[in-house]
Amino acid sequence: MEQNQDALLRQLNTFTRRNHTIDEVYLFDLILCDNEIDRDGDCFSDAALAELQKRFVGVTGIFDHNPQSKNQNARIFHTEVMTDPDRKTKTGQPYRYLKANAYMVRTDGNADLIREIDAGIKKEVSISCAVGRQVCSVCGADRLKSPCRHIKGKTYGGTLCYTTLDAVTDVYEWSFVAVPAQRSAGVTKTLGGAPCDPEKEMLRKACQETTLLLDKLTEDLRKDVIRLCYRFGDNACAKALANSTIHMDADALCRLKQSLMTGIRAAEACSRPQLSDAPAAEPAGTMTAYQVPPPRREA
Repeated sequence: MEQNQDALLRQLNTFTRRNHTIDEVYLFDLILCDNEIDRDGDCFSDAALAELQKRFVGVTGIFDHNPQSKNQNARIFHTEVMTDPDRKTKTGQPYRYLKANAYMVRTDGNADLIREIDAGIKKEVSISCAVGRQVCSVCGADRLKSPCRHIKGKTYGGTLCYTTLDAVTDVYEWSFVAVPAQRSAGVTKTLGGAPCDPEKEMLRKACQETTLLLDKLTEDLRKDVIRLCYRFGDNACAKALANSTIHMDADALCRLKQSLMTGIRAAEACSRPQLSDAPAAEPAGTMTAYQVPPPRREA
């Protein structure tokens, strides 16, 4: 333990203007983020965690994401991505998290904060960072470039919708907060924001209701298309085609339905008996409306 503490102290002193002794500083560990789906339906990819590990070394800690110098209270000097072999995420992946070692210089001004950390009062943290990709778990669309209509938290064809945050481009800070959320903006992870605008809130609710209705209609359309897939037979091709509808939006489902209907109509037309265009031959000795029998001759 003492050897490990000495190693941490050497890393810590690379961020100070002079070497500090263990009695002058307060060391503590924290979990910055993980690959679990958070309150906002987001999670970090393994690649994102690895990039965050490199970028968070040397980053300052503040309170409530308030970027003022007077709010600076700690600094990270070491990070490591850890895997918990006994825990799985909601998606069945091995649980991984970014662990950090941070320090504060012991002063009269932060004595109460240190006691609160030791007592577990100041415990939750949240990070602020930026990512280049936000990938939908249902259709694979990058929500930053081509937003899809899938709603995080809903299930589509057995697939839970959430966003994977990937391609980290920058980190800003980490904060002590009351309720951590890991929310992305660009991607800034925090809760809260501007006061509610009644008009915007009304529009947001109307948009959400419309989206829910569209989702229901799309799901009904998907069921119709799946039934059409099996009109061609209960085989591997039909099953593969039916399974592919899980990742299709309404437009793609409409095109597939039209294609299937065209194929079914063509198949049904081929199975009907063909009628000849030639007129049917009249039976011998029959008369028609346009035939007049010859006059009889007397012997």
